[in-house]
This record gives sequence, structure tokens and C-alpha cells, in this order.
Amino acid sequence: MQSYKIPYSKTKQFSNLVIDYLANDEKLKPFISDFPTIDGFEKQITEKQNYPVNREVLVSVLKEQNKEFNLTEISNNNIDLLLSEDTFTITTGHQLCLFTGPVYFMYKIISTINLAEKVKIKYPKNHFVPIFWMATEDHDFEEIKSINLFGKKVIWESEQEGAVGKIKLNGIAKIIQELEGKLGNNEHANNLIELFKNAYLNHATLADATRYLVNELFGKYGIVILDGDDKKLKREFVLIMKNDILNNSYKSRIEGTSGRLSENYKAQAFFRDINFFKLSEGKRELITTEIPESEIENHPELFSPNVLMRPLYQESILPNIAYIGGGGEVAYWMQLRDVFTNENIPMPLLVLRNSAMLISDKQKQKFSSFGFKLEDLFLNEHQLQKNFVLNQANSSISLASEKSDLEKLFKNILAKTTDVGMQNSINSFYANQLKKLTQFEQKLIRIEKQKHENAIHQISKINAQLFPQNSLQERFDNFIPFYLKEGKNFIEMLKDNLDPLDTNFVVLSY
Repeated sequence: MQSYKIPYSKTKQFSNLVIDYLANDEKLKPFISDFPTIDGFEKQITEKQNYPVNREVLVSVLKEQNKEFNLTEISNNNIDLLLSEDTFTITTGHQLCLFTGPVYFMYKIISTINLAEKVKIKYPKNHFVPIFWMATEDHDFEEIKSINLFGKKVIWESEQEGAVGKIKLNGIAKIIQELEGKLGNNEHANNLIELFKNAYLNHATLADATRYLVNELFGKYGIVILDGDDKKLKREFVLIMKNDILNNSYKSRIEGTSGRLSENYKAQAFFRDINFFKLSEGKRELITTEIPESEIENHPELFSPNVLMRPLYQESILPNIAYIGGGGEVAYWMQLRDVFTNENIPMPLLVLRNSAMLISDKQKQKFSSFGFKLEDLFLNEHQLQKNFVLNQANSSISLASEKSDLEKLFKNILAKTTDVGMQNSINSFYANQLKKLTQFEQKLIRIEKQKHENAIHQISKINAQLFPQNSLQERFDNFIPFYLKEGKNFIEMLKDNLDPLDTNFVVLSY
């Protein structure tokens, strides 16, 4: 697998906040603990050492949650290490997507594992445990019930509601059978089907199935999986629960921070007076009635943090020094800066997960045969076709020089008068002439395209494969097609090529 790096800004696929964050823009400094660098972890380690975390409860819960699973030796050791004051966590989290969902699910976990290893090299006296936080309390089943495979959706239909972690796996055998028919009969396909059967047919809930799947895929690297839906862990969070549910203590601070962030960027997450849900059998509902303080104290497991409270919960129970997430996640963590400060909870370094595009050698060769470079991958379909046609015609049909001459001509004409009305007429006439020239150029390009119909079709085909439905591949495609080609080596190849502190988009040719 070959790796090529392209600056995020050149992809035109990411928000201004992401681009500015990667550039260490000072406008974002008030919303973070610091920009992520390997040297910056020293300060985070010191801050977290001075913040009390109930390690005994954490380790007890992790051992209880994982007791039925055959963890690797390194994952088991990592759980034990969390009892030590010189051990810290690096965390990512995600929804319980069917068959892992979009391929960036893989990138998040690999980024977390690699960052833990990288920080260990820099700070050998400490230990760093990669944590995968399962979003078991999320209740948006629509977002997780399907995957995109070979251009079509594979959907698991279910009428179940409530926190998705507790959803039973009824009907999923039919989906796996459907997959068997799609994947064919070879070693890699058979390995995948066996993995999915063991995950989804041998476990009772979606949370258990996901835990098994992630352990099987990433356990060799020491991943530790945590489900925050636990009474013992939530007991550690009761004070913040009461502050929010009973006193609405955080809305004004989140509102103030979000307002300042919105001066330059779009605020990511919506905040409420109460930022917790109430859990009950098959339900996760907004809190709309008064809650007795005793109920929170005695039954914290009934209360579920929303997207803005979950970071506070995580940082209250983990000795965490970094959170790895996508652009949207980094943005909503920033909305919490004042809350972290007010609660004296150290805010972790926010690290953007790796983003990557996987392109086969065949696709790369075909793309190159049309005269394109890899950095041209992010041009849209129309621009790719236009550039190809112009190259084939040796730019003879381009009217760029004529447009430039036209602009010079009208600038000279404008300089001959200071009358505003006359200048407006000249500008209007110029705009009309430029429009006509552009129309002529487009007609010339269309005529030239007809001469290269097959190549134009191939360019469109490759673009659609790499940007399905005009989306980044990583946000759409599942990992299955790539695993079918590379097998178990696929994850190893990702691990060898993704560095979460490298601020470039990665193109991987396989």
C-alpha cells in the first residue's frame, strides 16, 4: 500500500473550522486546551494527574463488561494498568453502526491506537490506553441500521426503540444471509461472514455484538472498549447530573461559548435547558417533568447524557488526555470550553481523526492514464472532464486568453470616463460579453467531449466510485469491499499509514 498526502485545504471537503484548527489559527485558541502536538501531551498528563478519577470503579466496570469476551493479553493488561496513577487514556467513540458502518469508523479507532503508541514513545515512563467508547445510549436507530455496499444499501429493519445498545438482534440472521450471497465464496469473504455470525448471532444485544466485533478487529493492538451506560460509572457523575437537570447550570455557559464560536464558525450541537434524557424500557426521552433529587442520587443509571454532556461524563470517569473525533465532534467539544473550566475538569487535547481515501491500483492507473495527478482527485466531475478535454485539444479550445484580453480591453475603456452611469453601462456590457465567451467555450468543450465519449464515461465512473453520491468515500462506503481484496492485512495496512498528528488527508493506493 502506497501513501500520498494532500493538505486538507486542497480537498475542499472540510469546514473552515477544521481547516483553521489544523493551521493552529489563534481564533480557536479560546475554545480548546491547546492545539495537539506531541510536546503538548506533557501538560495534559500533569493536569490529569491532578484531577481525581475513581480508577478502582473504572477498572471494576471494565472487567465486568468484558468478562464474557475473550480479550487479548494486551487489552487485559491495559485494563489492569488503569489502576496505576501513571496510566492515561486516549479515547474515541462512535455509534453502534451495523457491520461498523462507514469506513471512517476504522480510521477513528486506528487513529486512537496509533496515537497511544506514539505518545508512549515520547513519554516512556507513562502508559497510554486506547479506549473505544460505545455510544450505546444513542437512540437514533435510523442512522445505524444500514450500510452501503457495492453501491446499494443493506438494511436491517427493526421496530425496536430506545437506547440502541439494548436492542435485540432479531432478524439480523437474514441480513447476514443476504451478505453471504453478495460477498461470494473465497477465503476473505468466508472470514468476514464467520466474523459477523459470531458477532451478531452469538450475542443478545447490539452492544455485545459491537463489542465482540471491535475486539476481534482491533484487540491485537490493545483496544479497551467501554460502555458508559453503567450505574457505577454514572454515580461518579451525579453532581453534574443534578447541576444540569435540577438547576440548568450549563445552558448559559454553553450558550455564551457557542455564541463566541459562531462569530466565525457554525456551532455544531444544539443545547437545551436540560441536557439529559430519561431512560426507560424501550425509550430514551427528553426530560419534561420535574425530577426529584433523590431519584438522580439513587438511580443515576436512568439518566443519559446528550451529545454535549457526554464529553463531560467521559472526562469525569476516565484519566483521559486526548479525544479523537471528526470535524463535527471537534466543533461541539469546543462549545464546552467554559463548562470544563468552570467545573475544573481538564479538557483533553482534541485530535482530528485521520481521513483517507482508498484507491485501487487499477483505479489509480486509469486515472493517471487520463493525464491526471493524484491531487486532481478532488476536482469535481465537470472540472475533471473539462481539464481532460482541454489537455486533449492542447488547450486550443480554451478561451482563457481571450477572456483575459477582453478584461484588459474593458479596463482601458473604463479608464476613459469618470461618469458613474457610463461606467455601469461599460461593466454591464463587459459582463454580457464575458458570458457569451463562456458560452462559446462550453460549446467548444461539448463538441470536443463527443470525440472522447468513452474516456469521459470512464472519468465519470472513477469519480462516482471514489465520491459515491458526491460524498467522501469514508463517509459512505463500508470496509467490506476493501477487506475482500486485502483480508486481515487491510487493518494492518491502515495502521502502518495513518498518523493522527499528521495534518494531511491521506490517499492510500492498494
